[in-house]
Amino acid sequence: MVNWSDSERAIITDIFSHMDYDDIGPKALSRCLIVYPWTQRHFSGFGNLYNAEGILGNANVAAHGIKVLHGLDRGVKNMDKIVEAYAELSKLHSEKLHVDPDNFKLLSDCITIVVAAKMGHAFTPEIQGAFQKFLAVVVSALGKQYH
Repeated sequence: MVNWSDSERAIITDIFSHMDYDDIGPKALSRCLIVYPWTQRHFSGFGNLYNAEGILGNANVAAHGIKVLHGLDRGVKNMDKIVEAYAELSKLHSEKLHVDPDNFKLLSDCITIVVAAKMGHAFTPEIQGAFQKFLAVVVSALGKQYH
């Protein structure tokens, strides 16, 4: 179980209450697929992933980025039981999709970068710390089935 301070809870809730899912989701997943091209193997049915331009303009990538970002809402709503909240997704990703659990961390880093760019100077070290702690807990929960 993770211990969340009142400040951390407030920061996470605030970030997600202002989240532009339609902007941040596609940008984060696109960045992940471009910067870490080996992560593309799970998206072979998404069409053109041959170059950055193709990835950035890919409607399937954008839609999945939005879906992934909305998937984080589950963690926000279940901060005291994140492992349980992601148990089914962990099983799906490990047993059916065979996603490398390291990909979750790479994507969480890309989400952090995109959120930081969007927030600018408002993305203080305190906010970064709480946000990255939250993402690390979600990543761990998603990888739980692999352990």
